[in-house]
Formats: sequence, structure tokens, C-alpha cells
Amino acid sequence: MTEEATALTINDLEPGTKLKGSVKQVQLAGAIIDVDLRECDAVLHISQIRRKRVNNVQDFLEVGQNVTVWVLNVDKDNARLNVSMIKPPDVSWDTLAAGQLYEGKVVRIEKFGVFVDIGAERPGLVHISELAHGYVKSPEDVVEKGQSIEVKVVGVNKKKRQIDLSAKIGEPEPTVADSSEPEEVLPTAMALAMQRALADSDEEAAQPDKGSKGQPKDRNKQDEILRRALERHQEKP
Repeated sequence: MTEEATALTINDLEPGTKLKGSVKQVQLAGAIIDVDLRECDAVLHISQIRRKRVNNVQDFLEVGQNVTVWVLNVDKDNARLNVSMIKPPDVSWDTLAAGQLYEGKVVRIEKFGVFVDIGAERPGLVHISELAHGYVKSPEDVVEKGQSIEVKVVGVNKKKRQIDLSAKIGEPEPTVADSSEPEEVLPTAMALAMQRALADSDEEAAQPDKGSKGQPKDRNKQDEILRRALERHQEKP
């Protein structure tokens, strides 16, 4: 939103420009406002007097009354100007973008999250999963209505007029590892198979040798251990 106009020519006006004026005419559909322009007066429609419904313009305006208005749109070629008595939002849909940071106020709390006013046309939603790092059971555990919080824009849907926000601004808390006990190293399937084969081999070695003397038992034993280990490793659980 721009500052209040000082050079009162229609070429200096843009949507959002703040103007001071006085009511020149009151009509059924609105009013004519003198904003001290050389080219034209401003048109104030009945729907732009306030946010709530207005049934009778004379209930709110009278000739000679001083008013503050904001430019809605301006036709510089045809010297036409439409204004509103409703202050435009500080944050427009055209300027909203993901990644922006705002200081906002919690205006409503629901089970699924909270709505935060950041100065836009409508409040944005901070989903419960975006309220804090870690698990949040209830939004009331983190924030309360009326509280000011810092939020980040994570999504904007201009067509549906939706703003998605996050209150997880800082870095997540680091996980503290418990180093009091050494980490257990789990054996692999192949290692387990080798252990079982060795155990079977030791059990056979304890039995009396029925083979003939002088044969290379050690070499045969190693081959048998490896064969059993491979067979166990290939077995399905």
C-alpha cells in the first residue's frame, strides 16, 4: 500500500493509494467523493463503505462529511476513479510468496491447527504438524489465542484464497545419542552361518575319529565348514 497522495493528479494514483476527501453527493448505490483531483471526482460504491452489508448509504454518509478512502482502480485514459473506505490489507495476494517471514497474531485455534493474521486479506493456516518440531498433541500445548508468533509462508493458493504457514522457523533440536553403552553390532547372515558350521565342526571333533590314520583331516574339516556355512547362508528363513 502506498503513502497518502500529495500530488493530486490522476496520473499519480495507483491502486492502494490513500486519499483524503469529502462527500459531494449521496446516492442509492453509493456516493461521489471529492478528492481534490483536477480531472474527476471519485466513485464510492455502497459495497465499499464497510465490510459488513450496508442497506442505506445515508446511515453512514452525508454531504460534506470528511472521509478517508483508498484507490481501488483508476482509468487514467477516461479519467475515472473508484475508491473504497475499507482499508486494503497490508499484504496483498500479488506480493505473497513461499519463504516469506511474518510476525502474526493467532486469531483462531482448531484441533487441526491455528489461524494466524499476518496482515493479508484473510488469516493463514498453521497446520498442527507445522506448529513445532516434534509431535504436538494439541495446538493449545504450543500457542494461545492472541499470541504473536513468527511464521513462514509455505504455500499460497490465490484461486482458493488460502495461505499455508509454518511456525517451524528455527533448526530442529538435535537428537542426543546415548553413548553410555557401546552400540551392538549385529552379525550378518553369512557370519551366523559360519558360527553354526564351526559349532557343528567342534561337536564332531569331540567324537572319536573313525577315519583311517594319516589322512589330511584338517584340510577336509575346513572345506566341510565352508560348505556348511554356504548352505546355511542360502537357506531361506
